[in-house]
Amino acid sequence: MSSTRPIVLVGPMGVGKTTVGKKLAKTLGLTFVDTDAVIVREHGDISKIFVHQGESIFREIEEDAVLRSLVGPSVVATGGGAVLSQRTREALAVAIVVYLSTDGRHIAGRIANGNRPLLKSGLSDWRAIYETRRPLYEQVADITVDTSNSTLAKTIDHITKELEKFV
Repeated sequence: MSSTRPIVLVGPMGVGKTTVGKKLAKTLGLTFVDTDAVIVREHGDISKIFVHQGESIFREIEEDAVLRSLVGPSVVATGGGAVLSQRTREALAVAIVVYLSTDGRHIAGRIANGNRPLLKSGLSDWRAIYETRRPLYEQVADITVDTSNSTLAKTIDHITKELEKFV
């Protein structure tokens, strides 16, 4: 599969966008970009940005990081809230967007020790946020992959098969 378009992963916090993105990029021979890592490298710790500058400033920084990543063939993992920006959602039209969905059963362990500023009450916050954002993930998705009961290998296989439709 050789796409000149970026492949962008969207989905809720803890679903595995970074893990899937790294493996998918390696499988496809593409560069991997993690927009959260770009933000940390350029602006510092995300939770500190939330505390000291607020969520709205973070979302502007995030939007900029996502828009800059949408060049050429690559695999891009976005933060869970990237789809909140209408500008970002519109810009994703240049990409092939893969929505990693989940039933949430495996999320508790993944978010337990994380430093996620929006999850003060843990899993209940995660569920509320996911339900709010789910329609936006669905809106931008070209491909939806349910990761609930899937291994990394099966997820990658599913995505690569679906990507063949875009060549």
